[in-house]
Amino acid sequence: MSRHGDISSSADTVGVCVFQYPMPRLHTTEDVIENAKKICDIVKGTKTGLPGMDLIVFPEYSTMGIMYDRQEMFDTACTIPGDLTDMFGAACKEAGVWGVFSLTGEQHEDHPKKNPYNTLVLINDQGEIVQKYRKILPWTPIEGWTPGDTTYVTDGPKGMKVSMIICDDGNYPEIWRDCAMKGAELIIRPQGYMYPAKDQQVQVSKTMAWCNQVYVAVANASGFDGVYTYFGHSAIIGSDGRTLGECGTEDNGIQYAQLSISQIRDARANDQSQNQLFKLTHRGYTGVYANGDGDKGIAECPFDWYKTWVTNPKLAQAMAENVTRKTIGVACCPVAGIPPPNTEEEDELLELTNELNLE
Repeated sequence: MSRHGDISSSADTVGVCVFQYPMPRLHTTEDVIENAKKICDIVKGTKTGLPGMDLIVFPEYSTMGIMYDRQEMFDTACTIPGDLTDMFGAACKEAGVWGVFSLTGEQHEDHPKKNPYNTLVLINDQGEIVQKYRKILPWTPIEGWTPGDTTYVTDGPKGMKVSMIICDDGNYPEIWRDCAMKGAELIIRPQGYMYPAKDQQVQVSKTMAWCNQVYVAVANASGFDGVYTYFGHSAIIGSDGRTLGECGTEDNGIQYAQLSISQIRDARANDQSQNQLFKLTHRGYTGVYANGDGDKGIAECPFDWYKTWVTNPKLAQAMAENVTRKTIGVACCPVAGIPPPNTEEEDELLELTNELNLE
């Protein structure tokens, strides 16, 4: 069974640690390297204290901080693999643990013409990068990262299947379901989340664990970086949506839990009334079977907007704009780097949307 409170792990459990690193404020590549050395020391030290630890997770921005200066962001952007991943790989190999590390940012293929990516790497206990994930849904309008375009599932420690998402990604149910349906048993969510959204972020990770029958490991930042205050509350959540362990707001807090491999696989295979992953694609199987129409339920997607998004993304975008707004800028609250609304453009888009809705 999954459990919390000990320092061990077993052949059936993956020992997972989330480390609540205080948000650094850095400016140069030299600053970043010195900070990365601290993180490497934490990997090795924490393994000494938690001998059962198989995996340690650090928050978003923990390696490089937020570069509020655009030129600093480009100057410190790294390559993957590169010096930073080499350092993290060496630390993981020496400690004999897996690690998740944040790189903000990773140089774009057209660097320096295009903005960097917000990237996570999963490094195994041999020091090898086994998954690289680029944030799909940057926290607009503030974050200027080039968005990634897909999620991944990797065989992690002891064979547990692992996906990674980043911070604001987790506010979209679609990304959790995508990872879970690809086979993820543990979804790792490093974040650099700040007040005032504490209650909502604590809640959403628990809800998504429940809705997708998946373990969730949240590593959030703490402290104040001169701009934002980060609320911490890093947590490890069971696949039934109940919290196994949760930090407060302290700097350098940790939570550690043992996540059972057999337990989650048994639940997915044998649970019935709350087996959301099975029931979604076998809709109404009880009634369908009683009607003599087979024992698989209904497989087809019943949701019109999702069908539209796949077959006609521009129309789906127009539908979203029809219930929200037509421009990325908002006149009542300007944000640097975002153009103000164009009334004429808004009128044209509204007319187009109305035409599309009439077709």
